[in-house]
Amino acid sequence: MLNQRLQLKLSQKLSPQQIQLMKLIQLPVQELEQRLSREIEENPALEVGKEEEEENPFEETNDFEEEVVSDNEINVEDYLSDDDVPDYKLKSNNHSADDEQKSLPFISGISFNEFLKNQLQAFSFNKSDLEIAHFLVGSIDQTGYLRRELLDIVDDLAFTMGIYSDVESIEKILKTIHLLDPPGVGARNLQETLTIQLKKKKSSSSINTAIKIIENNFDMFIKKHYQKIILKLNINENDLKIAIKEIEKLNPKPGAAFSEPTKINSSIIPDFTIEIVENKLLLTLNSRNAPDLHVSNEYKNMLSGYKETNKASKSQKDAVIFIKQKLDAAKWFIDAINQRNQTLLLTMKSIMDFQKEYFLSGDESNLKPMILKDIAEKIQMDISTISRVANSKYVDSPYGIKLIKSFFSEGITNDQGIEVSTIEIKKELQVIIDNEDKTKPLTDDQLTKIINKKGYPIARRTVAKYREMIGSPVARLRKKL
Repeated sequence: MLNQRLQLKLSQKLSPQQIQLMKLIQLPVQELEQRLSREIEENPALEVGKEEEEENPFEETNDFEEEVVSDNEINVEDYLSDDDVPDYKLKSNNHSADDEQKSLPFISGISFNEFLKNQLQAFSFNKSDLEIAHFLVGSIDQTGYLRRELLDIVDDLAFTMGIYSDVESIEKILKTIHLLDPPGVGARNLQETLTIQLKKKKSSSSINTAIKIIENNFDMFIKKHYQKIILKLNINENDLKIAIKEIEKLNPKPGAAFSEPTKINSSIIPDFTIEIVENKLLLTLNSRNAPDLHVSNEYKNMLSGYKETNKASKSQKDAVIFIKQKLDAAKWFIDAINQRNQTLLLTMKSIMDFQKEYFLSGDESNLKPMILKDIAEKIQMDISTISRVANSKYVDSPYGIKLIKSFFSEGITNDQGIEVSTIEIKKELQVIIDNEDKTKPLTDDQLTKIINKKGYPIARRTVAKYREMIGSPVARLRKKL
């Protein structure tokens, strides 16, 4: 049964300007510069640098113009002679024109797949096998692995290229591809790529032992069951050590070495600088974060041509609408940059004051437990805003360049009743693991007992979590001969 009814509903929707402001807050220095360049290129009413002083062309007022236009107050509504509403005022899409548009750099040279295909010319393939070889090479990812099942490749060759083959024939061609450089390319898993690389090395007792370990005892090797390997291969501990050293020289991602030059070299440019001046902390914002922006005087002067016109024509009104769009956009962008910089300074100042003891001493044990909510409540801002500042910004402190996020941590109370940061506990845990006997690494239970004796009453599961956070594997995988 169909019926109609009224329903009242409250909803919250961010304006495009609010979304843009949040994105600006999140941008680090280098990305902000790119954003500024793009905005200046797209909006001729926006200029960088100090504004040149000149006579104001709007000193006289008439029916077509009401007041002087300044950089901070741009109001040209009076130039519109009727109630026409510009298109930009009717747009309420919750996204921006540049949303998710990412430019990729152009890199000279050949691709990894082209590098492999060029090597195929050294082998004698018939026409069909060469096409299959090209297809296989095209299926290799940037790490050098063939991640697809051969049966799926057989189907794709039949459907897309009209080439009918079987798994055995594909396997034979793949073995030829395994002869290509870099060594280990075209493997389907880690075990296979390590085996290929070892077999390309000059034969020796240690290499032969390493091949036996990887080919026949790979599961025991990755689980570090060294004694079982010694018994099964009938070798001594020294032979095993030498074989493992040979394995450690291998490349688990053979394609990564080729693609390395294509990576974008980037350096960290801090957004803030903290200095100690006469035992007081001085916070400054990177000047590249706060460029001088102003509304173009030349663009504003374009409106002066209308001041002697009593009634605007349709083309004149269209021109005014376009100019107003650019002027409003320039004014908003200037205000947004200023608000961004104020937000950044206010947030970092609060963090600096909260962690004053650390910034004065450099001792990480002086870092206080601090979560996003602490700063958000202190400066009366949303937690998401603090998160945007903390996750992507760096500060140049007297103790090096630090990610602001690293100053945040939870806290626990030690055996003396003092609240300490989890950063301090992780650091202590790292020291314990670094100094352990690697032939008999400490289990999580043993680590828990040691850390508890040092005055940190945390449970075993917490120790396991912190161990994973500092990038340390379980005891079995830390074992060395």
